[in-house]
Amino acid sequence: MKAFLILATITSLAGVTASCTQSTKDASQAQVQKQKPAIPVDVAIASLEALEGENEYTGTTAPIREVAVKSRLEGRLLDLNVDVGDRVEAGQAIAQLDDAVLSATVLQAEAEVAARESEVSQASAAVGNARAQVERARLEYQQAKADANRFTQLAKDGAVSSQTAETAITRARSAEQSLRSAEQQVSLQQQTVGASSQRVLAQEAIRLREQERQSYTTITAPINGIVLERVSETGNLLFAGNDVVKLGDFSQVKVIVLISELEISKVRLNQTVNIRFDTFPDRKFTGTVRRISPVADPVARLIPVEVVVPNRDNRLGSGQLARVQFSGNQERQIAIAETALEVAGRPTQAPKDASTNTLVKPKTDTKSSANASDKGKPKTGTVFVLTGDPKESKVLARKVTLGDRRDGKVVILSGLKEGDRVVVRSGGKLQDGDSVKLSVLSQSSK
Repeated sequence: MKAFLILATITSLAGVTASCTQSTKDASQAQVQKQKPAIPVDVAIASLEALEGENEYTGTTAPIREVAVKSRLEGRLLDLNVDVGDRVEAGQAIAQLDDAVLSATVLQAEAEVAARESEVSQASAAVGNARAQVERARLEYQQAKADANRFTQLAKDGAVSSQTAETAITRARSAEQSLRSAEQQVSLQQQTVGASSQRVLAQEAIRLREQERQSYTTITAPINGIVLERVSETGNLLFAGNDVVKLGDFSQVKVIVLISELEISKVRLNQTVNIRFDTFPDRKFTGTVRRISPVADPVARLIPVEVVVPNRDNRLGSGQLARVQFSGNQERQIAIAETALEVAGRPTQAPKDASTNTLVKPKTDTKSSANASDKGKPKTGTVFVLTGDPKESKVLARKVTLGDRRDGKVVILSGLKEGDRVVVRSGGKLQDGDSVKLSVLSQSSK
């Protein structure tokens, strides 16, 4: 019994001693932590970003349309008054062909028109004469008819012989025939006038045709544009259809880019794209997808896409290198710098072989390593988030779920919200609850 009491006393004293020791240790750690100086850190603001990169495609500029100005008839080129790079307007004379032969043809056609018009005048005069004959014949017929009626009555009364009456009737019938003949002559002369008028119209059409052909000797620009090429030169004999110059319309420029069939689904008609030109490195341009070719290269599996760029100040030309970026509807997620994960846990260095002083790679089981990676589950990490007043800030360790990584940044799927202040660099090892001091490189919350 006495021994039992002694053992209990010793146990109680040991417990008290251990309790005092632990309390002293905790108090010592708290005092050390309280006296620990604030660690300088760089802080960044967690923000929404789209880490999916935009693919860049290169192409070459060309005018929105090209027009080959051709000769419309045969002739020698007397003058070509434009050169490559000259700006022309629609309707402007740019070349002249020899028109000596066509000028003579036009004069001949005009003379023929005058002759046909003279025929019309003569036929019209003949119509007038025929109508006068009709009036004269009508008067004679009326007089002869009246005489025939009178002599017929007198013959009935016995005042004149019946022969005299018959003679008067015959004269009246003859006058009637003369009237009908005169009326037919008027109709014939009117038909002659109509035929002559048609010949005038036909000859007038020939004259207009020759004048139009003569106008082709002056070659004009069909559009507003810039001369791209002088195909012919002064003194050359041109035939109908020969090229003289080539013009380009630069009110807009087009860029043809080749896109993989794996990425063509991201491109749509009338989509807005960003374009950079090496000629203007400090300026950004915006274009529009105008055409997506339905035919792909059977070997390279590339699909031509035509992008149109406005050229209001006419600074863009042909043959310039264009870099096209197709902006997609990318989901924006919270992203932070990958260095924030290194602050929470820096990778440890592998042990060295004492004999060779080289790093020794630990042996791992390939199968167990593959199982341990567990690619189906999201990866996790730890970051330090700033809390408290900016002048007396502290850090709290927070577990986060990690997503895609690109260009030194990582997507945070969970654990952070937009606007959280995250430590991305630290001047010393951080622990939960440590006091920190913000560097001048830290981002300030808005």
